[in-house]
Amino acid sequence: MRIVMIGTGYVGLVSGACFADFGHHVTCVDKDKSKIDALLAGRIPIFEPGLDDLVASNVATGRLDFTLDLASVLPQADAVFIAVGTPSRRGDGHADLSYVYAAAAEMAPLLRDGAVVVDKSTVPVGTGDEVEAIIRKARPDLKFAVASNPEFLREGAAIDDFKRPDRVVIGVDDPHAEEVLQEIYRPLTRNDSPILVMSRRAAELTKYAANAFLATKISFINEIADLCEKVGADVRDVARGIGSDTRIGARFLQPGPGYGGSCFPKDTLALLKTGLDYGAPLQIVDAVVKVNDQRKQAMGGKIMAAMGGGVEGGDVAGKTVALLGLTFKADTDDMRDSPAIDITRALRAAGITVRAYDPEGMETSKAVIDGLVYCESSYDAMTGADAAVIVTEWDAFRALDLARARKVMKRPLLVDLRNLYSRSDVEKQGFEYVAVGR
Repeated sequence: MRIVMIGTGYVGLVSGACFADFGHHVTCVDKDKSKIDALLAGRIPIFEPGLDDLVASNVATGRLDFTLDLASVLPQADAVFIAVGTPSRRGDGHADLSYVYAAAAEMAPLLRDGAVVVDKSTVPVGTGDEVEAIIRKARPDLKFAVASNPEFLREGAAIDDFKRPDRVVIGVDDPHAEEVLQEIYRPLTRNDSPILVMSRRAAELTKYAANAFLATKISFINEIADLCEKVGADVRDVARGIGSDTRIGARFLQPGPGYGGSCFPKDTLALLKTGLDYGAPLQIVDAVVKVNDQRKQAMGGKIMAAMGGGVEGGDVAGKTVALLGLTFKADTDDMRDSPAIDITRALRAAGITVRAYDPEGMETSKAVIDGLVYCESSYDAMTGADAAVIVTEWDAFRALDLARARKVMKRPLLVDLRNLYSRSDVEKQGFEYVAVGR
């Protein structure tokens, strides 16, 4: 199959490289010249483990290439995937579909008969209908189909998720579109990966419903963690107790400082807007969004309370906090809606100096967080600090040399927002220890 991938962001680049690794010929197209120049020079513009080697190997075989010129490649394409951004629109939280619709308008005069256009971007219900209408208006006699193929990739594990998925969702209202997508994903059948075929609108909604449900699990266990602290229980025991129930499952029951990233925040807001538009308000999802916002805002107060200053800061002005982790999760450089943003804002508002270290996220952090002191290592960040705070669950923070940390810190206080350590191990090293839900 000859595939064109419009967009070389996270979804487009990972998907394009994986499709090429399946044996298809893939051309990734983008309007950003700096991105295409970097990719042509062998530089990957995002951090994702294993992606650089995957891209390089498939470029070397000739199955993967990059271009700015859509017109040079689109007329030969069997399938065209739209993988452009759909950020939250200011004001109402709805997904901004301007890039999707612009891609549809640009491709319309270039498509060949029999081409299948596939929405890979996360889009609200009915977007495929509008994409089809845009193309049909420009080419009323063209034989084509529009399908939905949402992605379910975890940042930090995207390649494995793509090649060994729990499921592949294909939304089609046309038998030819199903045939083309079944052929594209045929290599996965050797792994017994289920391919779920449904209507286009059902596929569009499935993506949002999945992310909203996972966000619900996170917000639920965070509220249970707060209750555990009040009643003297350990949230890890509670999570094991409920997660062992196969109807619930153990994944996404790890309490922390709240969810962030490129998917959950914007997708829950977009789903809320869709519910309102169709007269079916989603009260549970609305509560999840509010709980998560409150959660991230409360973490700064939790840190300051541990330092003895109360939730309003109090006498913590002039003190120093070492922030270990900036990205919303480990194994990515993504700062979008990271809890570190709200935490830093609260600490700095209280007059606290924030020294920060993240293995991959410091450059992207500089674009969204002001006033941090960026450090070269965990121990550099902890030097002179009145508290060390683990915000992101990087492996580099799972086995800190606490004896070394105690020597360089002004006060041996560890606030573990990811529950990476056991209280006894930390306290044996002479530290005060504050965790989540314990």
